[in-house]
Amino acid sequence: MPRFYCPLPLAAGLLVDLPDAVAHHLHVVRQQAGDVLTLFNGEGGQYSATLVEVGKRRASARVDAFEAIDVELPYAITLAQALPEASKMDWIVEKAVELGVAAVEPLAAQRCVTRLSGERAEKRQAHWQGIIVAASEQSGRNRLAALAPLEDVSKWLAHPATAPRILLSPRGTETLAAWASGRPAQDVTLMVGPEGGFSPGEEDAAIAAGAIPLTMGPRVLRTETAGLAALASLNALWDGR
Repeated sequence: MPRFYCPLPLAAGLLVDLPDAVAHHLHVVRQQAGDVLTLFNGEGGQYSATLVEVGKRRASARVDAFEAIDVELPYAITLAQALPEASKMDWIVEKAVELGVAAVEPLAAQRCVTRLSGERAEKRQAHWQGIIVAASEQSGRNRLAALAPLEDVSKWLAHPATAPRILLSPRGTETLAAWASGRPAQDVTLMVGPEGGFSPGEEDAAIAAGAIPLTMGPRVLRTETAGLAALASLNALWDGR
């Protein structure tokens, strides 16, 4: 059944005008009045709905019933990802959302090839937000992962940590799997560097701020692989549902 994010107050019995992007999609895929779909507004749960009208520029639906469905992890994993080159961040955000990440916090690190600021940074932020929405629609999530503004690593480290920060680094003496297997499921933040990793100074600053340096094993993973592999590992070890 088609699922769409609809950031509006939803309740059984309401007739709602669907967002322009949703209306356009419904028109393109030739959905018709009477077809059934699922709507969610990011506040938890979802709503079954029936299309009332579908046009080129407008669509409306009748909200039929609330369904208390929630597929979020029982712990919150934040991915603090240093910007990779080209469009790799798009793929990272999409797959992280599918794996259940609670928040994505883009970081500007010394070794980042990609540099964003001003209007260009705002456009990328809006683009990543769109990816979060699409990945949530596809994966059955009814809450959107939070997306933080791009921030320099040093400024990010100055914020008080609300959960253990895990620095994925070859300099770690313990693996993530070994660390996690001896602990109960809990909120964590995964720090992933860009191509070439965080600089020695950035790693020293992170460790001084309380970050725990851990490895993903004997192999060195690419920046677009490390965080996703860590997410999947924690889900498996902590039985994330």
